[in-house]
Amino acid sequence: MVKAKRMDESAFAKILKAVNVEGESIRDMQNEKEALMKSFEGEQRRYKSGKISRRTLSESSRKVNKELVKLDKKIRSSIARVGKLTAQAKKFASRQAPKPVRAKLAGVKSSSKKKRHRPKPKPKPVKKKPVKKAKPKPAKKQAKKKPAKKPAKKTSKKKPAKKKK
Repeated sequence: MVKAKRMDESAFAKILKAVNVEGESIRDMQNEKEALMKSFEGEQRRYKSGKISRRTLSESSRKVNKELVKLDKKIRSSIARVGKLTAQAKKFASRQAPKPVRAKLAGVKSSSKKKRHRPKPKPKPVKKKPVKKAKPKPAKKQAKKKPAKKPAKKTSKKKPAKKKK
């Protein structure tokens, strides 16, 4: 007799519960981020009214920015965890795909076609392409150069020496 697949409901419920917990933590972090931004807006109003100094506001803005970056990082990691958990739930649920069955006089039987085991085809040998050899290029005929003319040597003419009186 063919057995129908049964889902492990407790395992699936754990996955869904984990997704809900992550979703709630994301919502909490977003609320915390909103509260942080509202408190900074309050400090800006206090600065404009002259109750706090510019230096205090700038220090506060640095602290708020650091905290916002931390919260954003936590939110992104939680979103990634939710993605992994939902993929796990989808994989878990996809294993529950129904098998086709038929009721016949002989009883309930699986109507899915049995898969034949086919041997894997042998890989065909890879034909190597012949490597073309580079043809030697014919040498260019160069005209013989005539030897360059040597410059004529300069000869200095000696002036006749003057006679002393």
